[in-house]
Amino acid sequence: MAAEQSEKFKQAVEDSRKLKQKPGQNEMLDLYGLFKQGTQDPPIEKASKPGMFDMVGKEKRKAWERVVEKGTKPEQAQVEYVQYVEDLKDRYGFDGAATEAPAEEKPAS
Repeated sequence: MAAEQSEKFKQAVEDSRKLKQKPGQNEMLDLYGLFKQGTQDPPIEKASKPGMFDMVGKEKRKAWERVVEKGTKPEQAQVEYVQYVEDLKDRYGFDGAATEAPAEEKPAS
């Protein structure tokens, strides 16, 4: 069963897509692990394991397993995810304007 997601967590997920610069690979893996633990959709015990040649999938799984092995509960993973995204916004910049609705078009005269 998926964990209930806080509004701050949902906003952080959206904000993570609006960073001005893409975080490094390790930062992306850290975000992935916290996200997966925070959502529990599915829980790690029920998630399928990546195939033998799926190196990216294996690294993602390891990142998630590290969060689980620390004993991080879904609610705590969400809190950590929100803080991590805030740190990344400070480090890489944030395009908050992307959340604004586009200006209305004027009708043709």
